[in-house]
Amino acid sequence: MSEEQVPAGPDVRTRRALLAGAGAVGAAVLAACGGADDDGAPSPGPQITNTGDAGGGDREGAQSLARTTDIPVGGGAVYAAQGVVITQPTAGEFKGFDPVCTHQGCPVSNVDGGTINCTCHGSKFSIEDGSVKAGPATTPLPAKNIKVDGDQIALA
Repeated sequence: MSEEQVPAGPDVRTRRALLAGAGAVGAAVLAACGGADDDGAPSPGPQITNTGDAGGGDREGAQSLARTTDIPVGGGAVYAAQGVVITQPTAGEFKGFDPVCTHQGCPVSNVDGGTINCTCHGSKFSIEDGSVKAGPATTPLPAKNIKVDGDQIALA
């Protein structure tokens, strides 16, 4: 049955119309997320590295985010969907931080070189305490409570 054979009326929507509307909404959201840097230059969109499986898969317990072996010593991982960055500054010491940059609210994108990095404007935060290592951010990332139970890491 083609769209021409489907009865039309004021309350009937075609699949094509619904998809076009969804595409327009998506384009509007992307345009709103863009923007200009403080100097007027366009900023790249956020690049989220979402590691892990949201507590499913082979993780024990519904609230487990990661295994301790998933978080490298001197590094970390961004769990954007779960709202946390987990780092391991030194062996066996795990820290949690908010994954939203304090500069203009972009999601942080990765943990590399001993810092939690926001690629929107280049801010870098310490994996030890969330303090600002490089601006333009001036406020540290807020800490998030996490708990380690055996080899499992979860939000506390």
